[in-house]
Amino acid sequence: MKRTLLLAALVAAPAFAQTPPASIGQPFIPAPWWMKDPVIASMGHVRTEVPANRARFVARFSAVEKTAAGATTAATAKAKELDAALAALGKDRVRLTTSLSTRPLYDQYRQKDGTLVENQRADMIESYEVTAVLSVDVRDTEVLERAYRLAVAARPSAIDTPSFSLEPENGLKTWLYEAAIKDAARRARLATAAAGSRLGMVKVIDPSGGVCQTQVLAGWPSYAGESPAADVQAPDSMARYSDAAPAMMAAPAPPPPPGLEKLAGDVQVTLQPPLHPLTAQACVIYGLLPPG
Repeated sequence: MKRTLLLAALVAAPAFAQTPPASIGQPFIPAPWWMKDPVIASMGHVRTEVPANRARFVARFSAVEKTAAGATTAATAKAKELDAALAALGKDRVRLTTSLSTRPLYDQYRQKDGTLVENQRADMIESYEVTAVLSVDVRDTEVLERAYRLAVAARPSAIDTPSFSLEPENGLKTWLYEAAIKDAARRARLATAAAGSRLGMVKVIDPSGGVCQTQVLAGWPSYAGESPAADVQAPDSMARYSDAAPAMMAAPAPPPPPGLEKLAGDVQVTLQPPLHPLTAQACVIYGLLPPG
């Protein structure tokens, strides 16, 4: 009997070791080490807007021929000149993907009463429609308007409206995090001054902001609402470029093939990348000193 009880205790021990410091809904839990003395938890929360640095559009070139091979040749020939013109802008500026879609066109006719008879049989195929789909991923918005004018000048069967996105570079992410830390320090100074206290040394810096969001004396876990974000202005040098090297992005683009150059010059479009919001949070725990 004793051996059985001892074995049960050993099996249950790991379960007790994994038990959280308190159950959800309990009024109190053990406070962390940094709450041994008076502290202030300050959440830095910043927001900025930077222009989109990616754009994408699709141009389609369709052709109809008696055979699928003939339609493929005709469709790709229409897209060839635009493909060459965009490729000349540089693969670091513009990335191209070409795909083909094939659709059979069946022999159709109307009966005397006007009813349309649609054939869907393989032996009733009259011709083929092949569409060359040229997907254009613009990674340098400085050449976006030029690329789009070239696409319009190539006279595709259809062209999409450009869509925009933002891929912030590492330098911008680092700057935004630093701005969140500075904002946390600013909020802490204002709060302690208003309360008639003094700001002490930093105890904790939490880049995720989770420490400030957990109310350790109100049950575990319990989360507070976010404070309003402070607006900050990103440096132009960080907001303008993508992950590509600035020197490479600033290099002038070579001229397009002569066949499209004149036609593209007659196309007037304005494509200004929209602003995208970016936010960052950081939690800083300060000690509090008695009034001086």
